[in-house]
Amino acid sequence: MKGLNTEMTGLLDKLYNLRGEDSVVLVSMEKEKAEAEETREKTSSLKAELQSKINELTTEENVLEDQGEKLKKALETIKKDDFSIVIERLNIEFDPEAIRSKIEDKLPSTLERVASEKKDAASELVRVEEEMNDAITKIEELGIRKDEAISNQERLNRYFDLALSSNINITRDEITSLLEKFNFNEEEQREAAKLLMFPEDGLFEYDNNKKNVSTKSKSISEVIQEAKEVAPVIKEEKIEEVKLTSLEDAKEEVKETASKEITKEELINKLTELGFDYLDFTNNDFAKILNNYDEATLVNNIKLIRELKINNDIFNDNVELFYDKELNNKLEMLKRVGKQAQDIYLNPNVLVKYNYNELESAIRVLNESGLDPRNVPLMAY
Repeated sequence: MKGLNTEMTGLLDKLYNLRGEDSVVLVSMEKEKAEAEETREKTSSLKAELQSKINELTTEENVLEDQGEKLKKALETIKKDDFSIVIERLNIEFDPEAIRSKIEDKLPSTLERVASEKKDAASELVRVEEEMNDAITKIEELGIRKDEAISNQERLNRYFDLALSSNINITRDEITSLLEKFNFNEEEQREAAKLLMFPEDGLFEYDNNKKNVSTKSKSISEVIQEAKEVAPVIKEEKIEEVKLTSLEDAKEEVKETASKEITKEELINKLTELGFDYLDFTNNDFAKILNNYDEATLVNNIKLIRELKINNDIFNDNVELFYDKELNNKLEMLKRVGKQAQDIYLNPNVLVKYNYNELESAIRVLNESGLDPRNVPLMAY
């Protein structure tokens, strides 16, 4: 019987990751799908804008040409001398010949500019449609690939179940052909096949270690729950540190809070000014914002989200982000552990349900449990 070595442990870490919900293959696909869906939505909107612009330019081009020709013909029939007295007496600057000459001079170049602008918009439309179609194709391909990946994962888990029950009845070729689909190189395929076919050489020990080490045996949700239980204690300690030092401080705070009170109508105007559609929010949403309103925090939090190039609609179902005074610190913490803007956009709940100390505790517990927060999907937080 062989014992576990570093190479075996690393290979089994990789294999066990592929067995679960946080499989790097599935997580990567979800990320690709989210990016493709964002591209599809963005290009679909841009396509509509470009089509509208092209229609407007086409109409403008036709009207310019039609009205220009009509005006030239009308001016050809007018002789300045026929109206010399009224023009002179009324001091009117009117020279049909000069106007017609200006039309003949400027109309062609103006029509060229409109035609050129329309051509550029049409070229951009072709590019946008190609990008949109590529995104749609990618989403469809990812759906097929995900189904295949889940099927491969189920097959891998079946092989492990057989191996761990000492009832392995599959060939080396069946194992290596499956692992090839997970992009294992030939050497990794051979070593993994050995471990499954002869689990006594390391697989039993590895699996037993995972079950017996208490922190390793916890699921991600259990680890996060532990962080939640630790965080309130820290929160209470912090509260003690920020008690008001005098009655005057309390009065000033009350005065400042009162000065920030606004009406629902004023809030709607403010949100509209900041680029939001008030119809996206319910009466309950407005009540929450008004009860916690702080203009500086609201404006700053919107700025933070936009700087990350995250869509405004993240606020629609998470209005708490408008008045979260810890938002900046929480965003910085997530970025430090390797979370991207797209991860945050797709899982905003992690910003809402945790305060800063709770989030910090969750990440610390993950680290102490041997889990890399970078590789733990935010949806598991």
